[in-house]
Amino acid sequence: MPRGRPMLPLLLARQERETLDRWVRRPKTAQALAQRARIVLACAEGQSNGVVATRERLTRQTVGRWRARFVSKRLDGLLDELRPGAPRRITDADVERALTRTLESTPRDATHWSTRALARACGLSQSAVSRIWRAFALQQHRTETFKLSRDPLFIEKVRDIVGLYLHPPDKALVLCVDEKTQIQALDRSQPLLPMRTGQPERRAHDYVRHGTTSLFAALNVKSGAVLGQCRRRHRAIEFRKFLEQIDAAVPARFQAHLILDNYGTHKAPRIRRWLAQHPRFHLHFTPTGASWINLVERWFAMLTEKQIRRGIHRSTRELEVAIVDYIQIHNQRPKPFLWTKTADEILANVGRFCQRISNSGH
Repeated sequence: MPRGRPMLPLLLARQERETLDRWVRRPKTAQALAQRARIVLACAEGQSNGVVATRERLTRQTVGRWRARFVSKRLDGLLDELRPGAPRRITDADVERALTRTLESTPRDATHWSTRALARACGLSQSAVSRIWRAFALQQHRTETFKLSRDPLFIEKVRDIVGLYLHPPDKALVLCVDEKTQIQALDRSQPLLPMRTGQPERRAHDYVRHGTTSLFAALNVKSGAVLGQCRRRHRAIEFRKFLEQIDAAVPARFQAHLILDNYGTHKAPRIRRWLAQHPRFHLHFTPTGASWINLVERWFAMLTEKQIRRGIHRSTRELEVAIVDYIQIHNQRPKPFLWTKTADEILANVGRFCQRISNSGH
């Protein structure tokens, strides 16, 4: 007589066999699931639990358990069941209380909450507060700036300037013109310690001033080339001399459309008289408080990042030489900035932002 527990009969439907074969062959199948599929396929071929256990290097009890689970639950029996885990200790009320305090209050001794301060106030752990903030994308340590233009002609000016960027007129050059004023020639009080392996560059925190200069710049929107001129002052007379430099650089057959901000120098009587004598120059003023629409500001940011912020200049003359050299190197391989937003998209974004902050309570 046969001894031991009788084996449960195991028959596979066609779809079940195809699924098990796919689990075995697929490279990304979990190894545990692939092994269970091999056990079931071998048992379906009539092999005993002992033979299958020997081939898979398992115990007979393990093979018998997965065979029984498949017979009772079919394919779902081979999948790992969900584990309940530890009971939840942070309730929805705790999360709501932490969010309310974060968004609607400030601590007595600071302008904003830290994870540890909020944890003490709410009776939670610091890691719990950190997880709640990450889940709701709250970043108390960060702040950003904004400024809304109050220019009554904001819409008209945006459409005018963006139109020049996206659809420049024929036989004309569009130039973004501005001054970067009060550029300081700074030298460190102690020698610079250069970067080494495992150590960043080090410099003294204090500095010595050696005067200032102002840069007049005109960015060609189409080519990305820059025309620049350094001056110690930035009055109307210096701006007129820069306009004369632009006039000499722009071929006579082209009209010149200049995009400028509303600085008083750009509207001085001396400038108006010069423009009346040069009718091919057309000025387009940016909205008040919206210098971001002038592309030369982006080029000024590049100049600051690459040349000025970490530069060592022991005289104003040395600073001006460095700026002129940077312009010449830039113009060897100029790359224009690509304006992509239409005026309607910009105005729609501003409108949504105004609606979002109108009920902020501030």
